[in-house]
Amino acid sequence: MQCDICGKKDATVHLTEIVNDQVTKLHLCEECAKEKGTEMEEHFGLSDLLAGLADLGAGVEPDLEEKIKCPSCGFTYRDFKRMGRLGCSECYEAFKCKLAPLLKRIHGADRHAGKIPLIIGKAVKDTRDMQELKARMEKAIRTEDFEEAARLRDKIKDMGSKSKSG
Repeated sequence: MQCDICGKKDATVHLTEIVNDQVTKLHLCEECAKEKGTEMEEHFGLSDLLAGLADLGAGVEPDLEEKIKCPSCGFTYRDFKRMGRLGCSECYEAFKCKLAPLLKRIHGADRHAGKIPLIIGKAVKDTRDMQELKARMEKAIRTEDFEEAARLRDKIKDMGSKSKSG
């Protein structure tokens, strides 16, 4: 079979994608596959990634995969691993014990903090920094590290005066 792109070399990379019962097949030689590497990464969906990563948590007994079931749509954890998609919004809660570590492995956190528009990003960052400093100051007070608490208090005052003047 010849490469679908260059038509000259033998195809050694064969890709099949099924979306909404539509089958798309692509046969590529190694050279064209490397050139299209970035496009191919974008071409494959998040579901393939999730299904693959869910398998990394092997050690879940097959019986347990069938027992973890969404009460709303009836999806099992095995269905999620097979398809890489959840059945409904209730699945997040039903599979929480398995999804939390998976999401943490993918995103580095299991909570979404959201994106901040650039125009207000600095103000939000300053607010978060201020909250962090206040928490550190309270901890310093609890541990009776009064020198650190005073240093943090002064830093908070400086940040406050800069934000009022700027």
